[in-house]
Parts: sequence; C-alpha cells; structure tokens
Amino acid sequence: MSKKWAIKRITINLALDEAKKLEKYCGQTGRPATDVIRELIRGLPVTRVD
Repeated sequence: MSKKWAIKRITINLALDEAKKLEKYCGQTGRPATDVIRELIRGLPVTRVD
C-alpha cells in the first residue's frame, strides 16, 4: 500500500558549511537530504493554539 502525500515544495538557502554538513551526514547515514530535513521538522516542538 502506498502513502498519498499532500506535497508542498519549498526551497531553502544554506550556507556552504551547512550544505556540506548535510551532505556529509547523508553520506554517512545513506539517507536522502529530504528525509533528514523532514525528520528534523517533525521533531520541532510546537505549542498547539486553538
């Protein structure tokens, strides 16, 4: 069964050292940058305001 995602494409600007760090991490873990960034976003603490 495949997941259906509602997708919003974003573009981020990274400093050269940030991009290199992300690339190095991805190379070490074998994970794509998209997955790494998505996981970091999911881990952000968010206060729910209703």
